[in-house]
Amino acid sequence: MYLKALHIIFVITWFAGIFYMPRLFIYNTEAETRTGEAKKILHDQFEIMMKRLWYGITIPSAILTLILGPIVMFNEGWDKVLFDEPGRWLLIKLIFVLFLYLYFISLHRIFKQQLRGIYKFTSQQLRIWNEVATIFLVSIVMLAVVRQSMSLVWGLVGMVLFVIVLMSAIKIYKNLRSK
Repeated sequence: MYLKALHIIFVITWFAGIFYMPRLFIYNTEAETRTGEAKKILHDQFEIMMKRLWYGITIPSAILTLILGPIVMFNEGWDKVLFDEPGRWLLIKLIFVLFLYLYFISLHRIFKQQLRGIYKFTSQQLRIWNEVATIFLVSIVMLAVVRQSMSLVWGLVGMVLFVIVLMSAIKIYKNLRSK
């Protein structure tokens, strides 16, 4: 039980970093519109914040999540039924977790680019990319909590509807911001 509690704690702190880091990317990208000393001050401050968040919280939490997840899975015997009907939810969840780690790696690449002064994405693109973590969070939590009682078809329909609502909210926010 203690290992499972620690796993959940590190998942939460990992997601905290995953959610906040793109916000810092957005602010750092928007600092490019400033001139002179203000631009330099903002970039320096965001660089400090990004490094502390990424190296102090996000990466350690991702590593500990990756270590504790399989330990919890083996301790609870889920590895024995992973490919059977009762463990199908966990297999799908692990696929989402794999994609979450790929998303995490993409954030690391953006982080490294911004540290070198390379801003490949607009703040709007980064806002959309920021919401990908929300989609992963909702999907993974729903699979972990609802498990076998969720239909694959209805789960996919729910996820598509959630993505539509989320992207609509981003578009509405952009329109409100531009006014």
